[in-house]
Amino acid sequence: MRTQESTIDHVIVGAVEKRVHRLCRQYADRLPFHGWHHVNFVRAKAAGFARHNGADVAVVEVAALVHDVNYLVLRNSPAAAGRSLRREILAECGVPARIARWIDEIVDEAEMATRGRDISLEAQALSDADTLFKALPVTPVVLAHRYLRENGLSLRELAHKIVGEQCDVHDEGYYFYNPEAAATYSRWATANLQLWQCIKEAVDDPTVAELLDAVHAVDALAS
Repeated sequence: MRTQESTIDHVIVGAVEKRVHRLCRQYADRLPFHGWHHVNFVRAKAAGFARHNGADVAVVEVAALVHDVNYLVLRNSPAAAGRSLRREILAECGVPARIARWIDEIVDEAEMATRGRDISLEAQALSDADTLFKALPVTPVVLAHRYLRENGLSLRELAHKIVGEQCDVHDEGYYFYNPEAAATYSRWATANLQLWQCIKEAVDDPTVAELLDAVHAVDALAS
């Protein structure tokens, strides 16, 4: 395990945490999936991965805290949509402009839809934490419906999105960058992606689509 001297004071990290936590509480109804429960999980796991791979832990923590503020700006949006709000939060909390630009780059690098095999250590730590949240066995059961509601997607759209963005990365061997994370969580990731592949096939079946339409009709009458 390698260590690196932090470039952000712990007081500033705490200020960013408080600011993001306030936003998550204020707009909790808009963030049923990407709320504080998600942010705090990713922040904790990303810090651990950063300590392991020698990345700047404080920078990774702050990147994790602000990595999903785009969902406050625009539903179902890429990380880049949150750049202005992210920079505003970082500036208000005293993060130097140079470090804020670096954090913004880390967030973009770590995004599942566009990340590559060779990204920075800081982006690897953030990516592994965010990816783990996706791969948790409880996520499809407890949280997937929250993602649908938050982003205005159908089950078909979400299944196609997950399979389209994640399966190639998984098959090419860099779903997780951290070797220990890969050894520990790859079984979960494989099962999760197999589930979503099955869901994708199922919702494209006309009979299943008819079933889902009937279920939605019942839900609409009950609401």
